[in-house]
Amino acid sequence: MNPAYSKGGKTDRRIGGVNLNQIGAPEGAHRNTKRRGRGSGSGHGKTSCRGRKGAKKRSGRTTRPGFEGGQMQLVRRIPKRGFNAPFSNEYQVVNVESLNRFRENSTVGPKELKSAGLIGSEMERIKILGDGKINKALTIKAHKFSENAKKLLEKAGCTLVIVSHEVAKQSKKVIASSADKQTTASSQ
Repeated sequence: MNPAYSKGGKTDRRIGGVNLNQIGAPEGAHRNTKRRGRGSGSGHGKTSCRGRKGAKKRSGRTTRPGFEGGQMQLVRRIPKRGFNAPFSNEYQVVNVESLNRFRENSTVGPKELKSAGLIGSEMERIKILGDGKINKALTIKAHKFSENAKKLLEKAGCTLVIVSHEVAKQSKKVIASSADKQTTASSQ
């Protein structure tokens, strides 16, 4: 009889007749640690595998990431091009076509766009682009509208509301401060 099955035809909790506590590491998986500085007969004595003299032999020797022993580092050898503007305004873009999913005469703002999965964050700037067609009259709140999007939306009878980015920053602070108040109230 197969040991994987017990009486009555029910399967045992063992897999293929082997318990988990009987499984060990394969042979050669656990190697002994290299015991340095234990005499010349060990093969790792005297200099303890560190060689002779120099910074590599000394304790406490560290090098910064990317250091190549004095050779010109890769990060300095490769050519540099362009620059990253420190105060650039990045927008989350939403196309006009994707606004058709909202109900007629509804207000579409950052919260609604976030819940529909069209943007990643309510706190970042939003720009509506004019790709596609819209056939509903909506009230749309965004930080910026492209010229083509304005034409399409006004033609469909939509109301455009430009939201300032400062409002989003303030609401972020309000959310953070209310979260702090909740944590202090729960700890008391």
